Amino acid sequence: MYDIKKLKQLREETGISFSLCKKALEETKNNVESAKKLLNKWGIAKAQDKSERSTGAGIIFSYIHHNKKVASLIQLACETDFVSGNKDFQALGSELAMQVASIPAETNEEFLKQEYIRDSSKTIDDLIKEAVLKFGENIKVVKFIRWSV
Repeated sequence: MYDIKKLKQLREETGISFSLCKKALEETKNNVESAKKLLNKWGIAKAQDKSERSTGAGIIFSYIHHNKKVASLIQLACETDFVSGNKDFQALGSELAMQVASIPAETNEEFLKQEYIRDSSKTIDDLIKEAVLKFGENIKVVKFIRWSV
């Protein structure tokens, strides 16, 4: 049996569906931190399952640093317009645009391996895999550009 308060907490902290949060809590005997790790593990597996699916939708995000000396554009793709219109997907795109401006990278692979600027325990690849689990769609960085003066 799961604890409804912990289910609500896990859902709010991860944004992942109630059904997956419930399953994770049941499997971890209501341990929220263990449930988060289990959801992350499932996210990696889910991302691998979805990685070959077509990403015909998406958005271009931009970021200009407050000093107006660094800017970036990033194209983030997903499978449907439904997901690309989601505020959490748009927040992810904005975060990734800021990441591109903050830490230079030459290739997508190099970018995906970077530590996330807001949480050094995660890489950009981890962040995207979490989004794949949350939205149930393939999500990928198509390309990015960084300018600096």
